[in-house]
Amino acid sequence: MGLVTPNPGTIFWMVIIFGIVLFILRKFAWKPILNALKDREESIASALNLAEEAKKEVAGLKAENEKVMADARREKEIILKEARKIKDKIIAEAKQKANLETQKAIESARVQIQNEKTSAVNDIKKQVAELSLLIAEKVVKKELSSKSEQEKLVDGLIDDIKLN
Repeated sequence: MGLVTPNPGTIFWMVIIFGIVLFILRKFAWKPILNALKDREESIASALNLAEEAKKEVAGLKAENEKVMADARREKEIILKEARKIKDKIIAEAKQKANLETQKAIESARVQIQNEKTSAVNDIKKQVAELSLLIAEKVVKKELSSKSEQEKLVDGLIDDIKLN
């Protein structure tokens, strides 16, 4: 039974030593540990906030990209309608001239129609090419392959947005 029964002197010194260890831990260890935990919590919260902001910006950019593409489609339709009107007008004029003029005037009208048609088609091609380049540029900017390029893109877009 001597081993199970605690000695009062041992209990006294164990309480004193425990108090000293508790005091040293409280004085030197707990504050830095609690401060480190608090700092970690704050950094995680700020990282989550930044991620949420980046997500919102990406959603905004995606919506803006869709809007630009819709505008480009509308402009393409308008250009095509105008080209059809021009083509119809040129054909009507050619028919009138063909009925009123001789074979020489008919050939002259055909040459003129062909030149105007080529010019209109070239103008349409040029405008469609410009629109395609703008759209391709937006798509390529959006779909960069490496993470560093994406981060550079996001930083650049954020700077562009801040400047605007």
